[in-house]
Amino acid sequence: MHHSIILFDGVCNLCNWSVQFVIRHDPNKEFLFASLQSDKAKKLLAEYTIDTNEINSFILLENGKIYTRSTGALRVLKQLKGWSVLFYCFILVPKFIRDGVYNLIAKKRYKLFGRKDECMVPSPEISSRFLN
Repeated sequence: MHHSIILFDGVCNLCNWSVQFVIRHDPNKEFLFASLQSDKAKKLLAEYTIDTNEINSFILLENGKIYTRSTGALRVLKQLKGWSVLFYCFILVPKFIRDGVYNLIAKKRYKLFGRKDECMVPSPEISSRFLN
């Protein structure tokens, strides 16, 4: 089975909520997860030469390609079950506009949504979907 990997900011409350949302709406378990703070994510980031100083909230690795910011988030929503797939229509909005909104939220995510002191520890039921 092919899996896409979502790399996320493990101390960001918004990012953690987003991961939980994906888990609930991904019955086929197509997505695996790794916090950007994990060793696995650091290895993948080095492999794909991604600078986390520039992209530090959400990265989708899918079929050997990297998708970041709004494009990555929308590609995830497209694959989920339920109403969230409707948000994929925003892919029609020019990327510079989508990413402008995304960057604004990402920059203020700790202030708006808070942060944890450490990364989320997945429950036993979902731990197999998290890469170490």
